[in-house]
Amino acid sequence: MYEEFYGLRERPFALSPDTRYLYLGQHQRRALTLLDYALEGGTGFALVTGRVGCGKTTVVRSALKRNQQNLNIGFIANTHRGFGALLPWVARAVGMKFAAADESELYEMFVQHLLAEYAAGRRVVLLIDEAQNLTRDALEELRVLSNVNTGKDLLLQTILVGQPELREELSRRELAQFAQRICVDYHMDGLTREETRGYIRHRLEIAGGSADLIVPDAIELVHLRTSGTPRLINQICDTALVYGFSAGAARIGIELIAEVLDDRRASGLFGIPDLATTRPRALPVASAEH
Repeated sequence: MYEEFYGLRERPFALSPDTRYLYLGQHQRRALTLLDYALEGGTGFALVTGRVGCGKTTVVRSALKRNQQNLNIGFIANTHRGFGALLPWVARAVGMKFAAADESELYEMFVQHLLAEYAAGRRVVLLIDEAQNLTRDALEELRVLSNVNTGKDLLLQTILVGQPELREELSRRELAQFAQRICVDYHMDGLTREETRGYIRHRLEIAGGSADLIVPDAIELVHLRTSGTPRLINQICDTALVYGFSAGAARIGIELIAEVLDDRRASGLFGIPDLATTRPRALPVASAEH
């Protein structure tokens, strides 16, 4: 809708985890480095946690893309408490073709599949997103699957991505054996004030537009009201570009951002508090830091 008006090739703040738009703030850079290390070394379990919308999936997909040579990568993204037995999902995710089989038969087929991939020079990597939804039975099943090895190398590497409650669950005494197998472990947080500014400018440039399309004091307000959470930043900035296009505004100023925030808050869906700082006149730039 607004792309041509603002000289953009595409929407810069779409919510899909597009690795082209990865911005390396402090937490993103550290998580990416640890995942590179895990993938290069073939370590067992890697764990990446963070609150909703902090960019975990984009970072993990970027690491997999950078290290995809000689990897067989399987994705499981729709975990839930009614998932049932995990092995059939894992088998399909890593490309196994199989008819109905009982649990022991399927396990043997899975081991043979891992061995065949290993013989072909490929390592199997399983990514489980929203892993906080896995039951303890499913986590125990994953632990058992991780035992498959050649005596020298592990045949299955698993990356767990989830919200902070996943970390809480794995810290329980009953899951101590699982936790001890986690070789790489990182918790991501939001962007700093400076990183929020860099993030917004970066995405605008990647989309072919001007990095100055959203003015500095408007970015200050975005950071203040999102605590640097990338998904919320994207939602606010994308909607502000729609509002700006509708108003014929050449740039996105603080008034437009405040209007977006007020409207989202009033809808009851955005989850931001009813603070006076939503209004631009109450937000001197010098006091935006919190």
